[in-house]
Amino acid sequence: MNNESLAPTADGTESERTTLLIAYILHGLAVFNGITAIAGVIVNHLKAGETGSSFVGSHHRWLIRTFWWGLLWAFVCALLTMVFIGALGFLVLAVWWIYRIVRGVLNYTERKPMPV
Repeated sequence: MNNESLAPTADGTESERTTLLIAYILHGLAVFNGITAIAGVIVNHLKAGETGSSFVGSHHRWLIRTFWWGLLWAFVCALLTMVFIGALGFLVLAVWWIYRIVRGVLNYTERKPMPV
């Protein structure tokens, strides 16, 4: 086994970055099914406190906030569907969700932390 991949760096270990990438994939797939975001946010909550890397931690917090704000707005849009404007809200929510995932992945690939 290669010990270099386990060595901590400023942007986390290879294992932490792989776990983070899996979380991004789970959140990204949620646009199509909604369910995978639940698995993603569980991973984020479990791993956010375990990392010593501010880079990895900032991305986990970014995804946690994306999930909970997205869930809140999905609930609001569901209520607004009763008055026929919720569908537009779901479209706006999907665009916002995709933006947050793409922005996070771009910062991840450039090894930049997410803003607080």
